[in-house]
Amino acid sequence: MATPEEIERRVAENDAARSERRSAAAKQIGELAQRRAAVAEQLDDIERQLGDVLAAAQDVIGIDELAKFTDIAAADLTRWLDSRKTSRTKRKRTAGSTAATKKAASQVPTTTKTSAASPTSTAPVPHGSPVGAADTPARVPAAAT
Repeated sequence: MATPEEIERRVAENDAARSERRSAAAKQIGELAQRRAAVAEQLDDIERQLGDVLAAAQDVIGIDELAKFTDIAAADLTRWLDSRKTSRTKRKRTAGSTAATKKAASQVPTTTKTSAASPTSTAPVPHGSPVGAADTPARVPAAAT
């Protein structure tokens, strides 16, 4: 029978190879994620610059013409221009736009309208006929099938 020290040594020896692989995988993923973040930041910067140039050039050349000259899809040009516009517009909060104010405003009671097809609705009264006249047929709701 193996001693407790021998068991501990065998387990550590067995786990060493797995630990090395786990460590190597974690390091590689960490490095790749950092590279990806740097490239994504560069891409965001380039797209921002594209949007700025597109905005500045709008008075002399349109999206369709640029697409024709550059062989870049008009949808891509439009996306770069639009993303530039939305990223620069930020709303300022006013004193009354707190969460409590918004919640209170959303709890304002609303009135409900009854549908013309509801069972309680009545037929419209022709102009000149008194309400409840005997010759006015009553509206009867259709039976559900």
